[in-house]
Amino acid sequence: MIVAANRDEFYSRTTESMRWWPEVPGLLAGRDQGAKNKAADDPPGTWLGLTREGKGRNRFATVTNVRDPKGERGDARSRGALLMDFLRGVSERHPSGDFPGPEKYVLDVAAAPDDYNGYNLVVSDLESLWWHSNRSAAPPRELLPGFHGLSNGTFVSSAGLSPGSPDLTAPQPIWPKVRCGVTELRSVVESDPGAVDRYFAVLADRAKAADEELPNTGVPHLLERRLSSRFIADGVHGTRASTVLLVREDGSFVMAERSFGRFGRRRGAVSFDGTLDLPA
Repeated sequence: MIVAANRDEFYSRTTESMRWWPEVPGLLAGRDQGAKNKAADDPPGTWLGLTREGKGRNRFATVTNVRDPKGERGDARSRGALLMDFLRGVSERHPSGDFPGPEKYVLDVAAAPDDYNGYNLVVSDLESLWWHSNRSAAPPRELLPGFHGLSNGTFVSSAGLSPGSPDLTAPQPIWPKVRCGVTELRSVVESDPGAVDRYFAVLADRAKAADEELPNTGVPHLLERRLSSRFIADGVHGTRASTVLLVREDGSFVMAERSFGRFGRRRGAVSFDGTLDLPA
C-alpha cells in the first residue's frame, strides 16, 4: 500500500506532529487538538493514522471533509472520531474486542449519515481498502488494487494497476489536482516506488487550475482558485502536513510527515519505520 496525502486546515487549529500515541498503544498518527463535539474522555482526533497491533489487527484510516459551506452543522460529531473509532478498534456500536473489518465498519457508519458533516472516509486492515462518503448517493465501495485519488468532492477517482489500463474514471468531472496528482503518483510507482522524496514532490505542487476547470463547491471564485492547487500556501488556511506511507509486501513500512506553517513555510519533518505482522 502506498499513500501520499496532504492535510489542509486552518493554521489556527492546534495540531501536533505525527508520533506514537502513549494513550493508544500501536497508533502512529498526527494529533488534532482542535476538534469540537467529542466526548470529554476521548483522546485527540487525527486525520490519518496507522495502527500496529499484530496479525489481523493492523488498521489504516484517513478522512477528508466534503466542501459544502452551506451544509456545515455546528452540532455534528467530529469527523476525526470516524478514524479514531476504527484505529482504536472501539466504538459505541462495538465496545468489545469483536471489532468489524473495513467493509462492516463503513456499512455501519453509512447507516447514520447525519452524525457527521460531509466526509470521505478510507479504511483498511491492509487486506482490503474501503471508501465511503456520507454526501454521495453511491454506497460504500471497495477500492481494488490500482490508483485512487480523492479530495473534497463526494467521489473517488480510480484507475487500474496495469500500465495499459484506462485513465482515471469517476462519476463526476475529476478535479485537476486529483487527475494530475494520480498521474504523477503512478509515474513514481512505476519507476521508483520506494522514493519517499518523490512522493513528497508530487504533494508539493502549487499550480492552480485554470478557471474553466474549477469545481463549484459553494465558495467564492477567488477562494475556489486558491483551493485548486495540490499544495495550498495561504495566510489563514493551507496545507498543514504532507504524509507518505509505504507498506511493503514483507510487512516493513515507512511513514513520514512534513509539516508547514503559513504561506507554506516548512516547520518540521518526522519519519518512522518498522514492521507489520501481515497475514500470509
